[in-house]
Amino acid sequence: MTHKITSVIAREEDGNIQITFTVPFVIIEKAKEDAVAEMAKDTEVPGFRKGKAPLPKVKEKIDQNKLIEHALGHILPKALSDAMVSHKLKLAIYPKYELISAKDNEPWQIKAVTCELPEINLGDYKKMIKDASGASKIIISSKEEVKSKTSEEKEVLVIKTLLEIIKIKIPRILIEEEVSGRLSSLLARLEKLGLALEGYLSSMGKTVDVLKSEYEAQTKEAISLDLILSKIAEVENLKVNEKDLEESLKVAQSTNPDEDVEGRKRLLESILKRRMALGMLVDLV
Repeated sequence: MTHKITSVIAREEDGNIQITFTVPFVIIEKAKEDAVAEMAKDTEVPGFRKGKAPLPKVKEKIDQNKLIEHALGHILPKALSDAMVSHKLKLAIYPKYELISAKDNEPWQIKAVTCELPEINLGDYKKMIKDASGASKIIISSKEEVKSKTSEEKEVLVIKTLLEIIKIKIPRILIEEEVSGRLSSLLARLEKLGLALEGYLSSMGKTVDVLKSEYEAQTKEAISLDLILSKIAEVENLKVNEKDLEESLKVAQSTNPDEDVEGRKRLLESILKRRMALGMLVDLV
């Protein structure tokens, strides 16, 4: 009998990747023991000082669901890392886990749902932007004078053209994560105002399903545009000015001083690169 965690992957039609882990029970038992030892430090047992009770007594006091969650926290990060190497995965987001089978003295099965970023074929995007610009010129007199576009109009044209010519299949889990976040944000705002979601939507003639559909469409476009501009920035080898990056970082830190600086810096750099890519394309119009 093997004492090694194994994994199998399945790529789904909606772009999601399902990873099924099989974990030998001996590994589960060891992880539980380690979890009990860690949780004992903060578990109060009558008749003993905090953190001094025998582990069997501590185990009796610990909620089993919390114990399993803590134990899996010891197992899954390494199992995921090994699966990424063995299956050559480049995951876009941290997986959602689900415990499928958890019987005593039998291997446990755990399902993880995640995704990779989709492949992007840019084609001759510069030519297509120029062609779209030419096709949209407005002839306002017999002399064919061309009405100049505002920078906002140029930007709208570029974005519309990119989304029309470069089609990307966005994994379902990415869309669900973003839609869920938007709904949670809306509910929080409504709660502060003392409003119920159903009443708010009814006043606009919408249902929850209609709102979700709108959010999904908006999310697909937003993610597609971010991926396209990031790819263009990579292809064009765009570099962010260090001074601009530091200035943006200072602004971000003033509102969120406790945030991870390196993580925020990487995020801001990617945002600035996308803006540079968009600006480059707008200049072609």
